[in-house]
Amino acid sequence: MKENPETGALAPFNFNQILDEVPELRKFGFNLDTISFNPLVDSSDITPEFWVRLADLIHENYQKYNGFVVLHGTDTMSYSASALSFMLENLSKPVVFTGSQLPIGKLRTDGKENLISAIEIAAATSNGQPLVPEVTIFFENQLFRGNRTTKYNAEHFNAFRSDNYPVLAQAGISINYNFAYIYYPTHRYELVVHKHFNTSVAILTLFPGITPAAVDSVLSTPGVKAVILHTFGSGNGPSSSWFVNRIKEAVNSGILVFNVSQCKAGGVDMDKYDNGLLLKKAGVVSGIDITLEAAVVKLMFILGQDMEFNDLQAKVQESISGEISC
Repeated sequence: MKENPETGALAPFNFNQILDEVPELRKFGFNLDTISFNPLVDSSDITPEFWVRLADLIHENYQKYNGFVVLHGTDTMSYSASALSFMLENLSKPVVFTGSQLPIGKLRTDGKENLISAIEIAAATSNGQPLVPEVTIFFENQLFRGNRTTKYNAEHFNAFRSDNYPVLAQAGISINYNFAYIYYPTHRYELVVHKHFNTSVAILTLFPGITPAAVDSVLSTPGVKAVILHTFGSGNGPSSSWFVNRIKEAVNSGILVFNVSQCKAGGVDMDKYDNGLLLKKAGVVSGIDITLEAAVVKLMFILGQDMEFNDLQAKVQESISGEISC
């Protein structure tokens, strides 16, 4: 982002200007090419169509480069990183998302350090093999698995957390990699890009005193195929018969109900409490320790594959690219 001189608000800047803003990039001892979207995209305007364009760009240039860095707004970065992690099957090169909390033109911007380190990580190899061949987010000296992240802070430089999965690398004087938690493919296959998303997804966030009308407004959304049930604690909801019956009716009508905890750390265990067990018996599927961002994208991705309902329920509980602990 750069400040718009006419409005004073922040707007995307042309990535072709990056060498002017970060001249340190010229010191890297390798070729660095840039591709900028036209028109430029604010991260709040991200759609699945953008993810397809981004995946296609990586696919088209896959053989030309050792790694890829995506400069992306922070607001929806976790969604986009999750999407790319699902779309890029057989990925064996780094795709590192990064951005900044302060715009690149500001004196105290965090964008320069984030970008420089992200590029270094994307280019890092050992014995000719990339050190982090998966979709990640680098921010404020930490490298995360992209589909495990949540933006939790709008004010500080450490904008992202990965509460349910360890950091993949820590950047200080040197970059220390947590190799035990990085995914390394055991076989090399051709990169396959999956492009079909179905956005017929809704979120039902529970709160004390929620009314039947509020629940019905979500479960009765025209065309909805999957609902994230954003539950309390380890996957609990009200035990009221009206609530449980509505959930059961939704499942019986062919709506996939996916249980995701409102807690950022930990996950869903519907066998732990009676209230959670009621949801399980009603046909609700556990999201285990998935983030809300990854859950939204995963449902869109799986619905886009036109599976039978029983297959959808099974598939959503499988790890596609390390987004849940199985």
